[in-house]
Amino acid sequence: MGKINVLDKHVAELIAAGEVVERPSSVIKELVENAVDAGATILTVEIKNGGTTFMRVTDNGSGIVREDVPVAFLRHATSKVKVQDDLENIATLGFRGEALASIAAVARVELLTRTADELAGTRYVISGGEEECCEDAGCAQGTTFVVRDLFYNTPARMKFLKKDVTEANAVAAVMDRLALSHPEVSVRFIRDGKETLHTPGDGKLKSAIYAVFGKEFTAGLMPVEYDYNGIEVSGFVSKPANARPNRSMQHFFLNGRYVKSRTAMVALEEAFKGSLMVGKVPACVVHLRMAYGSVDVNVHPAKIEVRFLNERPIFDAVYHGVKTALNQWDSPNVMKLERPAPVPFPKTSTAEQLPLRMVEPVAQTSTPLEPLVREAVHTPKPAVPAP
Repeated sequence: MGKINVLDKHVAELIAAGEVVERPSSVIKELVENAVDAGATILTVEIKNGGTTFMRVTDNGSGIVREDVPVAFLRHATSKVKVQDDLENIATLGFRGEALASIAAVARVELLTRTADELAGTRYVISGGEEECCEDAGCAQGTTFVVRDLFYNTPARMKFLKKDVTEANAVAAVMDRLALSHPEVSVRFIRDGKETLHTPGDGKLKSAIYAVFGKEFTAGLMPVEYDYNGIEVSGFVSKPANARPNRSMQHFFLNGRYVKSRTAMVALEEAFKGSLMVGKVPACVVHLRMAYGSVDVNVHPAKIEVRFLNERPIFDAVYHGVKTALNQWDSPNVMKLERPAPVPFPKTSTAEQLPLRMVEPVAQTSTPLEPLVREAVHTPKPAVPAP
């Protein structure tokens, strides 16, 4: 009897879900990326107990039409890729069509959505991959996902979750990166009833950095703007005096996507060589813009690791961009002192001038000393009487 079995559909979905959904932060990452792809400008995320029991993601994006709602939860169903050539020019954050199916396979999911052309919204409930209801609902334009009881049907995976605080911190890190990658989106994060992040969404990267990292970190940054062979480098890097002891504050974004790039990291630190103390590394929030066909983001389901067609231009662009910023910041500011205008000496009018009086020399009245001296010399001494 053969030993190879074809897995049941439900079991196969649980295994596949493990590649995409590892913890609550994985769920939040997929949902907020979908919101950005839908054109949202306001995004609110709320979690409780680290996200293990409750997660809610609300956006004001385009929404999902009624007929597409059940299809969206099928595996490999997406509106972002149609043919093979589309994979070579991926401009959206999501494209694999696995996120919603993977989330629904291991949690209880409720969806509320409405497009601008629909009068009534749609409420859709799915648990463990099984549809429960699809009905009309009143809601604003956009989409709201509510995810409850993550891994309720896979206890083995649930026991690998960390403490609630640790899981909540991982979700907060996802929200920070989203706010930094898309400063044009107003991001709000509520953690156990307390708002911990709220960005203005004014499109200015420095405003997002200020909201995420605070005043002190933002004050220690200098801007970077550089264009090298079609690769745009923009953002901020720390001043040498504000370097960090580790690389946790190095954030690179490629075409609006948070990525981990050793090439960019090495270029950044090479540019700072000779400017930092031993054991210190620079911090940064750097955006890279390049042609979509020059980078492959379909390397891992998490889409954090990318593969460049040619890494040398990436290194050169980051290196020269940061080096230029350093040179501009380090150049001495020469103070230019203007020569003061000469103050005219006050002239006195002729009428006010005092008349000058000539003083006559005093006549010499002293007696000549020579006759007196001669007389004193030749005066005879008185004679001494004889005894």
